Amino acid sequence: EQRRAADIIRLLTLYRPLLDAFVIDFFTDGLWAQLPPAWQPALASATPVQLAGLLGGCGGPGTAWPLSLLAFAATARALAFPRGRPGGCPRPPCQSSHLHPLLRRHVKPKKQHEIQRLGKLLQRLSQATGCERVVDIGAGQGHLSRFLAFGLGLSVTAVESDGRLVGLAERFDQELLGELGKTRGLGHKRPPLHPLTPRAPHHVAGRLDPAAPWREFLLPPNPPGPGPAAQNPLGGPGGSEDGGQVLVTGLHACGDLSPALLCHFACSPAVAAVALVGCCYMKLSTAPQPPGCPLGYPLSTSVAALPGHQLSYRAREAACHALEEYEGRLRGGSPHLRAHCYRAVLESLIRTADPAKRHLGLQPGRKAHALSFPQYAHLGLPLAGLDPAAVPLESGAVGAMLEQQHKVVAFCTLGQLLAPAVETLILLDRLLYLREQGFHCALVPLFNPRFSPRNLVLVAARTPLATVLAGLDQDSEDGDS
Repeated sequence: EQRRAADIIRLLTLYRPLLDAFVIDFFTDGLWAQLPPAWQPALASATPVQLAGLLGGCGGPGTAWPLSLLAFAATARALAFPRGRPGGCPRPPCQSSHLHPLLRRHVKPKKQHEIQRLGKLLQRLSQATGCERVVDIGAGQGHLSRFLAFGLGLSVTAVESDGRLVGLAERFDQELLGELGKTRGLGHKRPPLHPLTPRAPHHVAGRLDPAAPWREFLLPPNPPGPGPAAQNPLGGPGGSEDGGQVLVTGLHACGDLSPALLCHFACSPAVAAVALVGCCYMKLSTAPQPPGCPLGYPLSTSVAALPGHQLSYRAREAACHALEEYEGRLRGGSPHLRAHCYRAVLESLIRTADPAKRHLGLQPGRKAHALSFPQYAHLGLPLAGLDPAAVPLESGAVGAMLEQQHKVVAFCTLGQLLAPAVETLILLDRLLYLREQGFHCALVPLFNPRFSPRNLVLVAARTPLATVLAGLDQDSEDGDS
């Protein structure tokens, strides 16, 4: 793991200009000309299907990639942690046949897939550690907590900082309890599912204080609500642990929340194990942290000691990209592929009109790819404070940029190749942090990457994990319909 982290850093250092580049600067900064000269002709003539082959590890028909480009792609793929193979039904994901119909209510198919898979892993952790109490941090509307409590019979405390979501979760719980009272023994065409228990989760409105001692890690919600103050599920201010040990989980714990939970696990004997799926790596703190309980990135002393370990905002943002989805768009010739070119042309027009306006957070619409460029620009330019009538939208220069869409797509593909390696480095740093303190831990591709781009779960415990992880990949949802 230390060697892989060092190798990833060497790769990222070699291609840092590519990694740190913003695609919207494609024309303003001349990004194409910054690629290795040997790559440019091959990439310029490649079809989307051939680019998908480069991304997925198989050359397209008739493609003669330069050896240096093949070596770059192969190295990036080899160093990235395996994400599992897409399987099951194609997008959009379908209803989960593994969840009781009452637990599917208000839950999108993607989330159904995630809570079923993570819930089963937590059930295994519960059996291996003897802990039946679970603390779900960042519980949102309580979908995972509801499955753990009603579906698996675990004792669950759901912690959420947004009081409105807490109220919604409690309402969903009451709806489910009401339905249970009316529909005991609900029939199914398939064999009966495991019956639900009337054991609702306990919801707490509170936010995590990353710097606080583990016995005091909950703060009041922001803004504070009218309800009672948050109670720490790991023990009161006096340090009582009458409830025994707990399991801690977070499904897509954003930014610093994931490392904060790992730090609390490391210093809290009340936490027997933790299962986390991170997200929003661009929100991680990267400033040097005080010793004791670091946050953000890097966490481990191993990675922090490696020269060049620093990751820019752009690199961490790239690590959140959906590689499998982009490959699918390439293979299908999706019209979404023109969106990056549109935005890069718009950036060029904005910078020409007002050089002080750079990297504005413009969102002309979710279906911008379905518009012509003049239509797109008429939506985007006013968001930048510019009058579309004063900007030449159908000039020869604009047309020349739009004709380079295939180059923009090729450049995006190279960035996608590096994204899994960046995510692997961030997750390896967390693994190494836990290993440095003697814990048992593993990274598992738990979700179907076609459904859930952030599909790697970090599992850590104070006891070996072999029995927990054995055969986990066989517990799939390929039979969903």
